[in-house]
Amino acid sequence: FVRGLGFTKSQTERSIQKIDVCVRPCYLRVPHSENYKSAPQASAARSICANTRIILLNISRKGFGLMAQKAIVGEKVGMTQVWSDDQRVVPVTVLRIEPARIVQVKTGATDGYTALQVTYGQRDPKKLNKAEAGHFAPKSGSRNVAAGRRLIELRLDSVDGFEVGQEIKVDTLVVGERVDVTAVSRGKGFAGTMKRHNFSGQGASHGNHKHHRTPGSIGSCTFPGRVFKGLRMSGHMGHEQVTTLNLEVVQADLERNLLLVKGSVPGPNGGVVIIRNAVKAPSSHGAKE
Repeated sequence: FVRGLGFTKSQTERSIQKIDVCVRPCYLRVPHSENYKSAPQASAARSICANTRIILLNISRKGFGLMAQKAIVGEKVGMTQVWSDDQRVVPVTVLRIEPARIVQVKTGATDGYTALQVTYGQRDPKKLNKAEAGHFAPKSGSRNVAAGRRLIELRLDSVDGFEVGQEIKVDTLVVGERVDVTAVSRGKGFAGTMKRHNFSGQGASHGNHKHHRTPGSIGSCTFPGRVFKGLRMSGHMGHEQVTTLNLEVVQADLERNLLLVKGSVPGPNGGVVIIRNAVKAPSSHGAKE
């Protein structure tokens, strides 16, 4: 079933592992018999079948439940354009990727999930409080990590091979690779319905008096006599986490710590962005060799 979903080889292996980990313990608790001797055993068998169907359904949605294998953190510099090999202008976003130092390695055994806590940049140690200084201090068997400007957590599918003090640089990604970029979008403040929800507005003439951009009626009749929840109205717009999928890496400059990705990236210039390898990218969009 999983091999017929069009996954890559690595995605197929991880999906089969997820099914094995989730389903095998359930089946070991119930006897493998067609005729169950008691009602609780039959009920448990039915619940196992339902859970198995849910797991297979979730995995069948391409990319659902699959975590990234590598990730880096950077800052958005701005947009520019470069010329490709076939003499075409490519709009790119420039990201500054400073070497990220691993501060903490989180595993499923100790934290319940796998992730890397990293920092980048420099910060005066004298300006750290005791809690922050203790967090950056060397633990048993680990190296000292210089304090950075902020702490960022990178969720990964596996943290094998990573250790505290190790640096993650821009060469983690290669040209042609597809990435997902996550950032906080620009805040637009309090916006009206025409800007926030693309309402068409009201007529520009024919008796309309100073109500050209108003949303119009929002209520119902005597029944239900209230406004339903979730009705699209004016309100706060922007300043929320946004992820742009399947952007192509155009250039990775290790000397200048710059990463160029094709297309736009959410957030203002100077904002923090997290770049992960694309989990929903088609298998044909692999890295260029």
